[in-house]
Amino acid sequence: MKRVQDASTVQETYDLMSALLHKVVPDFELKMKAEVAFEINQLKKEKNAVILGHNYMEPALFHSIPDYVGDSLGLSRIAAASNAERIIFCGVKFMAETAKILNPNRMVLLPVEFAGCSLASSITADDVRALKAKYPGVPVVTYINTYADVKAETDICITSSNAVDIVKQLDSDIVICLPDEYLAKNVARETGKKIIYPSQQLFTGEHGMVVWNGKCEVHDQFRVSDIENARKQFPDTVILAHPECPPEVVEAADYSGSTTAMVSYVQKSKANRFLILTECSMADNIAAENQDKEFLGLCSVRCPHMNQITLEDTLDCLRHDKWQIELDESVRVRAKKSLDRMLEMSKS
Repeated sequence: MKRVQDASTVQETYDLMSALLHKVVPDFELKMKAEVAFEINQLKKEKNAVILGHNYMEPALFHSIPDYVGDSLGLSRIAAASNAERIIFCGVKFMAETAKILNPNRMVLLPVEFAGCSLASSITADDVRALKAKYPGVPVVTYINTYADVKAETDICITSSNAVDIVKQLDSDIVICLPDEYLAKNVARETGKKIIYPSQQLFTGEHGMVVWNGKCEVHDQFRVSDIENARKQFPDTVILAHPECPPEVVEAADYSGSTTAMVSYVQKSKANRFLILTECSMADNIAAENQDKEFLGLCSVRCPHMNQITLEDTLDCLRHDKWQIELDESVRVRAKKSLDRMLEMSKS
């Protein structure tokens, strides 16, 4: 099937978008969005730009203008191999920062002035330095969903898909895992470590994981009752939960994995009905590409930060090279070390 990005007219853009999105986006909206999408796709060729779209982007954007889609790290690695002069990251700020860390000589743009993240904002570089002072010598693993200055203070970054494997490779009795409390607890469960809060002292021989109190404001809203109610009405439903959900939700789900892993799981599964417990635009995006499968419409949890990224703002950003990401070079270099170490350990 021809990609929307390769359409030669507005009408063809609309036709291709409609074929994918007619079940999830109203037709009048598709007609308006198609005009903007077509202009973006033409302009990015003229300006030698590559557009990256995170899995949480709203469907009309996700399925029309990105050259690549996926999770934040995967997209940043793709950008590093691109010849484009401009990288436009349709995601939140920490994602664009990660792209800049790996692509220091490219212009990296965010479509809006600041798209934040409750999880990334839950910890500062000073917080990490204080933890390192309290627990000297204890390895610090930090979720990639953090800002550059926090990455610069960490030993190694992790993602929701490689966190368990990397913690096991560290072979350390005690690990500091930041900043997502739920992800850390889910990893602790799988690695046999006791939960330790920053107010607690460590004891010799203790196998523990020091956790922070950061949370994603989207995933924090899901409850086990959501799963129980869905199974009561639709017993054959396969339920997928992101590892940023509360541990009891992850345990009750049929599968837990990163955004990319969930996309792959649905594609390969022979099941007919799914409930996706993550940012609700992602469920719509998966549904658009799996029209032979049914998705329960429970999710009404939209990330207010991801929701700031629109086709219209992306066009304005591309036209005027607005909202460029700039990083202090010393911070960038130290942050890159934590990312590089993660990439090295993820190969093993």
